[in-house]
Amino acid sequence: MKKLLVAVLLWIPMITFGQSSEQPYKIYDVKNQKIINIDELIANTNNIDVLFFGEEHNDSIGHILEFELLKKLSSAYPKTALALEMFHTDTQPVMNEYLAGLISEKNFSKEARTWNNYKDYRPMIEFAKASQLPVIAGNAAARYSNAVTKSGLEVLKQFPSASLAFLPPIPIDTATGRYYDKFIETLGGHDMGPMKIYQTQNLWDASMSWSIAKYYKANKGVKIFQVNGRFHSDEKLGTLAKLKQYLPKLRIANISCFPGDDFASPDWTKHQHLGDYIILTDPKIKRTF
Repeated sequence: MKKLLVAVLLWIPMITFGQSSEQPYKIYDVKNQKIINIDELIANTNNIDVLFFGEEHNDSIGHILEFELLKKLSSAYPKTALALEMFHTDTQPVMNEYLAGLISEKNFSKEARTWNNYKDYRPMIEFAKASQLPVIAGNAAARYSNAVTKSGLEVLKQFPSASLAFLPPIPIDTATGRYYDKFIETLGGHDMGPMKIYQTQNLWDASMSWSIAKYYKANKGVKIFQVNGRFHSDEKLGTLAKLKQYLPKLRIANISCFPGDDFASPDWTKHQHLGDYIILTDPKIKRTF
């Protein structure tokens, strides 16, 4: 609890920028075509089951906003769960043990294989721990991703049944279309050979969507806050699209958050195809933690 208090106190000066007249972020409501504040965004999620937050992994303002949204969501909707791309499905027991206060943070960090920039996500984990919020470790472990990159999705059928418990149902859809085209564009037209790299991307998407769907089916009425790299949910593709395949009736909204080159005077028409809410952060703000 002492560590949590210190972490929160360290964050207070940064988070309170939300009360300033010159905020380093702007939230755009695409449906209503207007700029809104965080409280309005939270109110708009009343009929939403899953809220995706698509981030840039090195955007410090985006990380602060994730933390702020999690706090406000859990306050408004007590049955809130956090889902993260940054943890693998096979580390769920480690996550649960840490949230329950049964293991040390040192052991948690090591055995949950936290990312190099875990300090960016730690405030959410510590808040979930203090508030007794569930956290879903959603992504496929690197050993499975590496196997698919090397040998394709078919290799997953060769893993023992104990391993399959950590993987989404097979076969995994790798349909081409806008998501595939976007992936190729991101790689700069790089020759992907037999699509094995794209298949790995689809494995990540399927793993995260399956983790969310499985948790939601076991906990009806929960509101899930999913945080992932925005490529996984922009344009409602990737993880979001696969989640819709698993649970077609699920009510989903997505946020696309990134530093905006046009932050001073945004052209929202350039960005509105990305999600239900667009958050532009000030690119002049440097990383501070």
